[in-house]
Amino acid sequence: MAKNWAIAIGINEYDYLQPLNYAKRDALLMQEFLGNEAAFERIYFFSDDSPPVDGKSTRPTRTNLLRVLRQLFDNPFMGAGDNFWFFFSGHGIRYADRDYLMPCDGDPEDIENTAIAINFVSERLRRCGADNVVLILDACRNEGKKTGEGIGRQTAQEARQQGVISIFSCIPQEYSYEIEALQQGAFTTALLEGLGIQGKCATVERLEQYLKFRVPELVRQHKNTRQTPYVIAEPVNKSHLILVPRYATLADIATLKNDAYRAQSKRDFDLAKQLWIRVLAAASGQDMEAIEALEEIARLRNSSAIPDVPQQTIPQGSKSVTNTSISKPPQIPTPKPTPPSPINNTQASGAGQFPTPTISTPSTPSSPSNLILPNWSRRRVIQTAGLAAAGLGLTIAVPHFWPSDSGKTSPSNANKTPGNAEANITKRITSDAKDFVENLANGITLEMVQIPGGTFMMGSPEREAGRTENESPQHQVKVPGFFMGKYEITQAQYQAIMGSNPSNFKGEKQPVEEVSWDDAVEFCKKLSQKNTEHTYRLPSEAEWEYACRAGTKTPFYFGETITTKLVNFDGKETKPVGSFPPNAFGLYDMHGNIWEWCLDVYNDNYQGAPKDGNAWLTGKDNNLMLLRGGCYLPNAGASRSANRNSNVRATRLDNVGFRVVAVAVA
Repeated sequence: MAKNWAIAIGINEYDYLQPLNYAKRDALLMQEFLGNEAAFERIYFFSDDSPPVDGKSTRPTRTNLLRVLRQLFDNPFMGAGDNFWFFFSGHGIRYADRDYLMPCDGDPEDIENTAIAINFVSERLRRCGADNVVLILDACRNEGKKTGEGIGRQTAQEARQQGVISIFSCIPQEYSYEIEALQQGAFTTALLEGLGIQGKCATVERLEQYLKFRVPELVRQHKNTRQTPYVIAEPVNKSHLILVPRYATLADIATLKNDAYRAQSKRDFDLAKQLWIRVLAAASGQDMEAIEALEEIARLRNSSAIPDVPQQTIPQGSKSVTNTSISKPPQIPTPKPTPPSPINNTQASGAGQFPTPTISTPSTPSSPSNLILPNWSRRRVIQTAGLAAAGLGLTIAVPHFWPSDSGKTSPSNANKTPGNAEANITKRITSDAKDFVENLANGITLEMVQIPGGTFMMGSPEREAGRTENESPQHQVKVPGFFMGKYEITQAQYQAIMGSNPSNFKGEKQPVEEVSWDDAVEFCKKLSQKNTEHTYRLPSEAEWEYACRAGTKTPFYFGETITTKLVNFDGKETKPVGSFPPNAFGLYDMHGNIWEWCLDVYNDNYQGAPKDGNAWLTGKDNNLMLLRGGCYLPNAGASRSANRNSNVRATRLDNVGFRVVAVAVA
């Protein structure tokens, strides 16, 4: 079972600094949340009056805090899938361009010798071996008066380099306020709301969004001033990590799987392993795609080279919570050494003596190359991942995906051939679609294709291979005419309108990616302001599928099958727009290359969906937006015309972009 440990520190009474009112209570409430709601097994708690443990003081002096940081973290005792959190509520000071936490005996006149450098804390935390280390600092109070810049700048820079998720109560130029009416700090109030039943912020990304809204709201209400929390979570997949599995949604898990697939495609097997283990943790060990990936790695661990995964067809009637695929399976986790024995802290307790951890020798060889894995059972794979008893009650059924060799076919129907697909697409490129050209800047243009109005069946028929329940019920939709971008928005076009290019895969003619839903909406807004004849926006989901199908009823607009000569779906990066054949409306890359944002909020199915082509703007989670079209990663099924995906609106990924539609100004 995955390990979840933490250190929580709250200091009200200082020997040489102004006392605080609620820092101790903040830490106590955090300790209670971690132990009772987040199922943390070990919590080291330090406060003004925390009780001794084994006769040792747990008062948060510099000596006691340094002792736990030295002794507990001398040797790694955690591994992939494990979590270690560090929470500090108290004074923090920036001195000589370094950030410090002030213990209860910290002296502001001798900071270097009496305070604790935050970079030392981060360095020790990283030694634990957990792949998810969270540093939470409500330490920007700085004696309640303006004495220069507060902590954060140095710590944020190092967090980006070290991969430690760091959550700050305010920016360096601000202060973290205690609210008498709440008997807490504003930051910790919002933090516990966000992590708990009120916010249900399962991921780092969702927690950040909640804090950025809630903390300023509380401070405005009670103090009539500003406080701006912020989060450092780099690389970007860190923001998708699930902090509280009990509140994880299917979309959260799907996003995490996207990251795992991406790591697989880049052959970053260590990262992929970590992410797959976290998928299993959030899914109670029930995600069959993750289990099968681990089993496959188990069978291949003794091989010097990992061969290509054989082609698969999508089974009929399968269900999916994600729309990306795996090209190579991740590494199986190796047995972990026996950890030290910290305090089992179900109540507020202290840290006491922290002996040097003893590392025991596993009964099986620890070297991955020596492991005899091909005979492992499925239960053994889950146990090795530390998740056999996760017990979170969330079951996910996922389809088999379609990795294929370059230039080969991935079938939606096993009886079809690559030749059929190419013949079909050739016959259909006969559209009389009209277009207009929008001049953006410096010779950069935007080509818009006229899409005639019409009626079509939206969703997939029950017989379609690979369909999922969120594509039901199939229903008739009448779509008015509109204009749609011939291509996905390119990096050159985005630069011309927005003045920046956030993309990972650089190239003027490649689609812009690493853009959120809000970024795409802002692009449309600015583009509309440049034009007096048309208003630009994202397509509704109905408009997108209607335009993609272009009169077809097959899984793809060119037939039943898919090949890498027709679609960028089995690669490692985006391709320049227009590199593959268009559909009958003259639209390019509606299958593959990048996922495309739609205007709609995501709903689990089409019950109650609009039938007039308009966007569906409400749902269970109005923060979850529609994605269509598939991407460059190895999953042909995700590129089907009817396939639906989603992600939170603030997500920025290198396989997500957009195209625009235009309507005449009334």
